[in-house]
Amino acid sequence: MTTVTIPTLETERLTLRAPKMSDFEAYAAFCGSDRSAGVGGPFTRVQALDRLSALIGQWHLRGYGRWMIADNASDEPLGVAGLFYREDWPEPEIAWSVFASAEGRGIATEAALASRTYAYDVLGWETVISCMMSDNARSVAVAKRMGARPEAPIQHPLFGEMQVWRHLSPDQIENGGMEAYA
Repeated sequence: MTTVTIPTLETERLTLRAPKMSDFEAYAAFCGSDRSAGVGGPFTRVQALDRLSALIGQWHLRGYGRWMIADNASDEPLGVAGLFYREDWPEPEIAWSVFASAEGRGIATEAALASRTYAYDVLGWETVISCMMSDNARSVAVAKRMGARPEAPIQHPLFGEMQVWRHLSPDQIENGGMEAYA
């Protein structure tokens, strides 16, 4: 028997946890909407279930992955965030997508910061990026709030031109955060 262990993280307002079947309706609604364009969507319900299953698969195959973002009080699914590494990506990234009900509440930033802390403190990473489509202003705003800095864009065969944002390293965070880029 194979067991996949997905840790649970908690922040002030959020629980980052393993996806479960009760998340599917909210996830499928996100996948079927224009909000999913930043991750290659919209997708059908069948594709949405495949994508939800793949969230768990990355944990098994790579030892890290993305969590379902849930409200601490209600367990309502609010989005997906965590560590992600596509085969055609330049390196592992912090990725986030929030559902419409979570827009404008700082949910993506809070979950992405918890993901970065996990990458550095638990996995021992020294650096991490985030990739986003050039017209994804909301994700650019999250990257900026996290103190990330833009690097040269990449040309992706599926998504076209993508912005690459480099997050603060553990040393930069320890030595004063954003001014470490100066």
